[in-house]
Amino acid sequence: AARPAPRPPRRARRRRISRFASSLPGFRGALKQRYSDFVVHEVARDGTLVRLTSFDLPDERADTDDEAEADLPRALESFRLLCGDADCEVLRGFLSSVSEGDSDVSPIILSPDADKAHRLEVHDFFKRNFIFLVTDTVEHSDGVQRCIRVRLRSGPRGRRNRTGIGSSEPSGWRDDRPFDSRGSVTWPYHLGKFLRFHLYKENKDTQEALRVIGKMLGLQPRSFRIAGTKDKRAITTQQVTLFKVHASRLAALNNKLTGIKVGDFNYVKEGLVLGQLMGNRFTITLRSVIAESEDMIKVAVDGLIKNGFINYYGLQRFGSASVPTHLVGATLLRGEWRSAVSLILDPREGECDDMNGVREHYKEHGDIDVAIRNFPRRLIAERAILQRLKKYPGNYLQALMAIPRTLRLMYVHSYQSYLWNHAASMRAGMYGLSGVIEGDLVYKKECPGEGTVTDASENNDDHTNASEMDIFAETLPEETIQSVKIADSEDLLKAVYTLEDVVLPLPG
Repeated sequence: AARPAPRPPRRARRRRISRFASSLPGFRGALKQRYSDFVVHEVARDGTLVRLTSFDLPDERADTDDEAEADLPRALESFRLLCGDADCEVLRGFLSSVSEGDSDVSPIILSPDADKAHRLEVHDFFKRNFIFLVTDTVEHSDGVQRCIRVRLRSGPRGRRNRTGIGSSEPSGWRDDRPFDSRGSVTWPYHLGKFLRFHLYKENKDTQEALRVIGKMLGLQPRSFRIAGTKDKRAITTQQVTLFKVHASRLAALNNKLTGIKVGDFNYVKEGLVLGQLMGNRFTITLRSVIAESEDMIKVAVDGLIKNGFINYYGLQRFGSASVPTHLVGATLLRGEWRSAVSLILDPREGECDDMNGVREHYKEHGDIDVAIRNFPRRLIAERAILQRLKKYPGNYLQALMAIPRTLRLMYVHSYQSYLWNHAASMRAGMYGLSGVIEGDLVYKKECPGEGTVTDASENNDDHTNASEMDIFAETLPEETIQSVKIADSEDLLKAVYTLEDVVLPLPG
């Protein structure tokens, strides 16, 4: 007789993880007995494994003047066709002064131009052909005529920004308005605005590692951008981007960091966004393995290869405390503010005696000052709630709003995951996992011209604000939106779909 499959652990069943993809008995082993037993390498969008291979600094030098000057005649001829002989000669003289090493060369103002579309074309011309120059638009004192002003950009070719005017400037043009620099004037013009590097960490949470680096650099955690968080109890390597920070500053930290290393530096135009990765490669060591025989282990591994696994949301989504985060999420969705606060603050099973003593004391006496003094700083939600309750006694909604938005979202996302796991378990329990059944939702097989691809990031050249950098408050972007359909009898006859194509909606 076939042996019944083992039951998942009780903690997993409470999160609605209650089914296996096969009926094999499997075997037992200790996972993550040491943090080095779990090695994670991020897989970049191009399919390469993210590894820490070099501590060398990237070359920050600009292209040589010889290379730039080789295309100068061609660029000037194009400019003459665009703006005419007079402006071309003015630009030629300006470039001549720059090439002679005059960093104090005065800006030039081109001929009046009433055509906005043409002015845009001129601005684009300078961006494409003379990256060491900057242009903006100035107006005449009559408030009607407009003209393009050209100056030397700060950087290797020039050290100062002057608002003076050259002899070619027509009288009456306003030159007192500051240049529209739009961004840091001290950042080298030829470098990408984001430093991309590989973060290697041991037995540390991703956010913890970034907080340590940020504190040493004097930067906020939101300055960092990542494609996804990595396990704490593990050795992990992943990509990170940082806005306008030189690689030398990060490299200097390697001698001071413990369990963290940074390297493989490169300057890029755009920062990472959540979800901008192909996946993760795991190397897992199991210890204290208990099995009937080596053959049983082989059968189990072959079964995993053949049958795969139900793609449940893992236990880390629900937290390690005895009060799972999805229960807090459920009370928030029901608007039960006081219950949500109690779930977060009340004593909980499995926590150390000292910590539970603090919780018990607050529950019995309601002394907020004592609780704030004794709750460690790592308990962000608890401390935020208590500090707000001290200011607004009895206002539990206000207290919950004091929790950082990312953490509040985590509670609700956890409940979404709980419901999804429940649906996955029901689908497996009612219909098995042998294949697609009529009525399943499946990813539609794409035909040529079908499917919509969306880019989660926009090329916003010079504007980067706090909301754009606060990536941890954003939801995962859908890089590729695939159509979903209901599998019908014709699909089953043609065997178009397999169980791997079956999907379930995430309640929103």
